[in-house]
Parts: sequence; structure tokens; C-alpha cells
Amino acid sequence: MTTASTTTGTAGDTAGAGQQSLRGRTVVLIGGSSGIGLQTARRARAEGADVVLAGRDPDRLRQAAAEVGARSSAAFDATEAASLGAFFGALPSPVDHVLVTAGGPYYAPFDTMDLDDARRHVADGIGLVLAVARHAAATVRPGGALLFMGGTGARRPGHGISIAAALTAALPALVANLALEIAPVRVNLIAAGFVDTPLSATILGDALDRRREQLRTTLPIGRVVGPDDVAALALHLMTNPALTGATFDIDGGQQLV
Repeated sequence: MTTASTTTGTAGDTAGAGQQSLRGRTVVLIGGSSGIGLQTARRARAEGADVVLAGRDPDRLRQAAAEVGARSSAAFDATEAASLGAFFGALPSPVDHVLVTAGGPYYAPFDTMDLDDARRHVADGIGLVLAVARHAAATVRPGGALLFMGGTGARRPGHGISIAAALTAALPALVANLALEIAPVRVNLIAAGFVDTPLSATILGDALDRRREQLRTTLPIGRVVGPDDVAALALHLMTNPALTGATFDIDGGQQLV
């Protein structure tokens, strides 16, 4: 389900401006060394954009930056406030679009959950969105896009997903409010179901192939959603200036079955 979007105008825009080009723009990918972030970087480069990559693993980040011809890259933990601030402070200003794919879901049964870990994950999940938004408000060009990643899998209650479910419910509301608070920078949330990425492989381990086959046979689209599907949506949200304050689902119809 896609929530209703709120449009925000910028100085000099004309009504019905339509799709904009990425040529000559600067796109920042936080979590850009693999998976959805890296595939978005590839697509953005193919459209003529400069890209700046950030990630936690220096070796993987170096390889990704070399592959896409990144303008620059920085290895750091995005949940560390000082490192995040230093990264934004060093960006060429202004930048045009920011996609944040850093982080991942937290799964643990309630009776064995480490409450300190759970508390930390909630704080990091909300705190990263707030911190990036504050930096983006001063760094992203008016009318540019700030995109965050959420999910759809924890919308239905289940065992072991209470923390993921809490963040799944919180992020759309947070993004909608930020779209008003930091306008004319646009803010949207991409809510993905299962996406066949290295992170999914790490989480599922030996169960990965079984999950892929299950989705191929049950999803209405008849295949598994991949990073390129999500990257295509991310570029659309960057280049369509009428979209802000909304949550966009991409799960191949997973919620329907």
C-alpha cells in the first residue's frame, strides 16, 4: 500500500515540472557498498550522476567505489553521531539526493531477547533517521530527495519480530512529519519486502534457497524482488519532484499472499 504523498514546492519550480534528470547531480548513498545502495549507485551513474558512497566495511567500500567511479567514499559507522556529522561536513555542497540503506532488521523472540540490544536497535533506527534528516536539511539542494529504507514483512504480528514491527510502524509517521519539517527537501520511505541481497543471505543462511523458491511460486510477479527493482524505485523518487512524505511499498505482492 502506498500512502498519500504531500507535494512541496521550491523556488523557481513550475507546476507540472515532471520527471527531472540526474545528469550532473550528486547522489549520496549511505550503505552504498553492496545490495540496494550499490545498485542504486550503478543506476545513478548510468544516468549521468556523480555518486558519493559511504559504508562500514572499508575493503568492500573501496571495491564498490572503484567499480562505479565514485566521486568519493567514506568508511564509518553511520550510527555514530560524530562520524556522520564529519561525513556530511565533508560533502561537496549542496548535494541533490541522499539514500540511506545502512542498518538492518532486528529479530529475536521476546522471552530470550537481550533488552539492551533491543533498546539500542530502536534508538539507532530512529536516531539515524533523525540525524541524517538534520544534516540533509542543510546539505541537500531544495527540492532534492532524502530516502530511507523500511520494510513490509513485520506489518503482520508474529513471533520474534516485535522490534522490527515497532520500527515498521514508526518510520512512515516519522518520514511524513520530516517531509514537513525540512521542506523543501523531500523525504520519502521505501518499504521493501524480501529483497535478494547479501544482507538477506546473511540473515537466512542455509534457508535462503528455500525462501527464494517459496517466493517464486507464491508471489504474483512470479519471481523474487532484487536490488535493481528497489534501485529503480529510488531513482524515480529522486527525479519526480512531486513526491514527498509518502511510503512506497515494493514487495512483489508479498503482502497479498
